[in-house]
Amino acid sequence: MLHPSAAPPAPPPEVTAAARPCLCPVGHRGDGGKMAAAGSLERSFVELSGAERERPRHFREFTVCSIGTANAVAGAVKYSESAGGFYYVESGKLFSVTRNRFIHWKTSGDTLELMEESLDINLLNNAVRLKFQNCSVLPGGVYVSETQNHVIILMLTNQTVHRLLLPHPSRMYRSELVVESQMQSIFTDIGKVDFTDPCNYQLIPAVPGISPNSTASTAWLSSDGEALFALPCASGGIFVLKLPPYDIPGMVSVVELKQSSVMQRLLTGWMPTAIRGDQSPSDRPLSLAVHCVEHDAFIFALCQDHKLRMWSYKEQMCLMVADMLEYVPVKKDLRLTAGTGHKLRLAYSPAMGLYIGIYMHAPKQGQFCVFQLVSTESNRYSLDHISSLFTSQETLIDFALTSTDIWALWHDAENQTVVKYINFEHNVAGQWNPVFMQPLPEEEIVIRDDQDPREMYLQSLFTPGQFTNEALCKALQIFCRGTERNLDLSWSELKKEVTLAVENELQGSVTEYEFSQEEFRNLQQEFWCKFYACCLQYQEALSHPLALHLNPHTNMVCLLKKGYLSFLIPSSLVDHLYLLPYENLLTEDETTISDDVDIARDVICLIKCLRLIGESVTMDMSVIMEMSCYNLQSPEKAAEQILEDLITIDVENVMEDICSKLQEIRNPIHAIGLLIREMDYETEVEMEKGFNPAQPLNIRMNLSQLYGSSTAGYIVCRGVHKIASTRFLICRDLLILQQLLMRLGDAVIWGAGQLFQAQQDLLHRTAPLLLSYYLIKWGSECLATDVPLDTLESNLQHLSVLELTDSGALMANRFVSSPQTIVELFFQEVARKHIISHLFSQPKAPLSQTGLNWPETITAITSYLLQLLWPSNPGCLFLECLMGNCQYVQLQDYIQLLHPWCQVNVGSCRFMLGRCYLVTGEGQKVNYI
Repeated sequence: MLHPSAAPPAPPPEVTAAARPCLCPVGHRGDGGKMAAAGSLERSFVELSGAERERPRHFREFTVCSIGTANAVAGAVKYSESAGGFYYVESGKLFSVTRNRFIHWKTSGDTLELMEESLDINLLNNAVRLKFQNCSVLPGGVYVSETQNHVIILMLTNQTVHRLLLPHPSRMYRSELVVESQMQSIFTDIGKVDFTDPCNYQLIPAVPGISPNSTASTAWLSSDGEALFALPCASGGIFVLKLPPYDIPGMVSVVELKQSSVMQRLLTGWMPTAIRGDQSPSDRPLSLAVHCVEHDAFIFALCQDHKLRMWSYKEQMCLMVADMLEYVPVKKDLRLTAGTGHKLRLAYSPAMGLYIGIYMHAPKQGQFCVFQLVSTESNRYSLDHISSLFTSQETLIDFALTSTDIWALWHDAENQTVVKYINFEHNVAGQWNPVFMQPLPEEEIVIRDDQDPREMYLQSLFTPGQFTNEALCKALQIFCRGTERNLDLSWSELKKEVTLAVENELQGSVTEYEFSQEEFRNLQQEFWCKFYACCLQYQEALSHPLALHLNPHTNMVCLLKKGYLSFLIPSSLVDHLYLLPYENLLTEDETTISDDVDIARDVICLIKCLRLIGESVTMDMSVIMEMSCYNLQSPEKAAEQILEDLITIDVENVMEDICSKLQEIRNPIHAIGLLIREMDYETEVEMEKGFNPAQPLNIRMNLSQLYGSSTAGYIVCRGVHKIASTRFLICRDLLILQQLLMRLGDAVIWGAGQLFQAQQDLLHRTAPLLLSYYLIKWGSECLATDVPLDTLESNLQHLSVLELTDSGALMANRFVSSPQTIVELFFQEVARKHIISHLFSQPKAPLSQTGLNWPETITAITSYLLQLLWPSNPGCLFLECLMGNCQYVQLQDYIQLLHPWCQVNVGSCRFMLGRCYLVTGEGQKVNYI
């Protein structure tokens, strides 16, 4: 993973220099003032929802019968919901069946939901729901391990432990080369599992028993295949239950690890703690973790007395005790109270050894401490303190540790999700890097008098990326109380059901035969607003974060939420600066922007001006620019009108602040030009078509599946949408600022003739940039039409007669899924193979020796996709894809939006527009093209 404080590592040998993710897309015209790319790639991340617009995930349900617990009081202890994830060891290897494949889960009460995901292929039967009779699943009580032949899932409830044995993906297929677009998940045959098999299930003994309110646990596989479960004892110490290997008959055994001699432990045996008189719970673990070493396991326990203890399971001895309060500046009050909220994480690096991350919770303050485990003589161990990092956030939900970083997930005082990360070794200033979270949909929909309330609410509800299918279905269920409805619906069917439900409620409330059009409109708006509020409530609940999921093999970070999964991807430097909180912008490291300090300061000052403008632009002003783009009007005139409105309503002297900051910019023309160049994806280079024929067939076939799943396509295209949306706002604010510069004239822009340059050059370069991002944003929200297979085949036959470029690449092999946007359709049908082949076009070493890096790869893929979508670039792959997939209405709208200002590919656009008219029966329009 790249870090702000370190230069990026050398690229993998097979990736060309052009394919390396960088700030400047390929084809940029740079100069000596180019922004520095080093260190900026991962200064911040953005969250992208992974909830596709599909039918709600179908879970196959199974009941796990816990024999002997029928008389237990189920639900006596209410545990919070939790989540976790597992990454396959070879998930980052280019030639592995488990490449880009992982498992994640969610627990709630007596229920465990398990899901297997892949970014390369669509997995079948990949979701199961287990219900444990008369038991509650412990929060965090799920642990996954893999062996050569199996994936083993260890599960803990408040009364039982379970082992679930599943086939390893590498044993499910005859060949390691996977070329199908879909395959079976490891959960496919879970129905054959006998959950009551005593080899894989055991009641937890009543003595010593686990603490009823404790949620700490850990579990692992021994080198001999035994399954071990560790839990806190009610009186302190650790209780370990061992199941014999699944294929070797044996006895279940239990061990209690306490800070007493081995002899005393042998003598006391299972004598109840109360009889022994040892009732001190001070060493009761709050958080447990295990690290396996050869034929032993080190169990780490962070306890209520603020001490970290390390046990050897093999020796059943405590090898180390470390007082964490020695690393806390103000520890007097903490020492008098039992610890609560402390958390423990481990991270292992073959090169650096074992890292231990400790979160010490205190009121209104938290502290992370990172240590390295150091072995000394006589089988003793100590801690090497590496770093202490402080935070004022209130509630830590989860944190993840790597050998370089801490990632942390909080809920703040306003109940908002906060995710940040920090390099714990090289970050001298102690400044956390932000993650820009995906906001919830707008609380209110503003509807103008000339707009239909139903259309506007439906547009907001069904705009891609706004609401999940599950939130809409839940809201529909509540709204239609008492009415039986089928909720296994496609996106288009769901839209019809929602419309019908709200209209029926509206009609049912009308008691009068006659009322005015205005009264009906108000009533219509009231009911749609009611349904929208219900959707918003469920969307917020499903967005509640439960855990972080970090894959150290690929550096992919996911956020596990109550209702879906979201992915974190890096921000480019331009987006990072524009989205950064103002206080962080003040302390931004100038060297990450440019080697020239003066240029860096100019850019930061320019961004501050743009931020002030953006924060002042109202919703109505924002609509002015959006409508000017949609209605093919001049963006420059729209910016001029918005500036007039800003000046008119400026009661807080914002314009004066902007003018004052403009005075601080040494060379505003150069700074604006630099910003424009960084956002321009225009290139004269056309991408190669198809994979390098010099590569062996098995390599080409394997690469052809890379990031081929619907989940990966959705994430890539949401990333493009996020970039286009952010850049559209930057360009809008830049146009407004340029109009202000025109007004100020030479008072701000020094040097003769520079005002003319600003008018003729910068304005005319910014406007097409804004329109380009608007067009990509529009395509990322425009849904594709569902097309029957026979229609697609007939269309491709016609296109093959015309001998259109690359029409052979369009395969009529499936339905165009209606929830797809046209950009997603383009990526999955055409763009992905071009991008992947370009990324791996010049191999210089065996590809199997290289690993995948998610932040670098997703950055490169989105950058190349933006180039293929960029309106002024050569080639018409996007337009050909729309025509080949019968997206005639969308193609017409696209060309209409493109035509007035883009003079590239004009002939091709006219030809395709003519074909659209002929196919849709509007042949008379062909003469007017």
